[in-house]
Amino acid sequence: MALKITQNQGIYQVKGSIVAENVNSLRRHCEQLLFSTEKVILCLDKVKRIDASGVHVLNSLFKNAMKENKIFYIIGRQNEQVKNAFGKVNYMLKNDYL
Repeated sequence: MALKITQNQGIYQVKGSIVAENVNSLRRHCEQLLFSTEKVILCLDKVKRIDASGVHVLNSLFKNAMKENKIFYIIGRQNEQVKNAFGKVNYMLKNDYL
């Protein structure tokens, strides 16, 4: 399934699958956002599937944002597919954004 990213009131909703085939486009998109803004909020509630490469990229983006003193916030703890994929690095996942 293709990956679709839409923005609504500062939150980037990711729909589809975050897998090896499309993870580079997600990485480029998020890197551009982090370059041009101070805060990126990704919502993964509508992600159908995520594999290890997707988790790796999001973890890498999270760490790079921290190094640059930027906010990289990931909403998606309620999505069981996402929660299970993140495993031990689920500290990056939040329930919602307040």
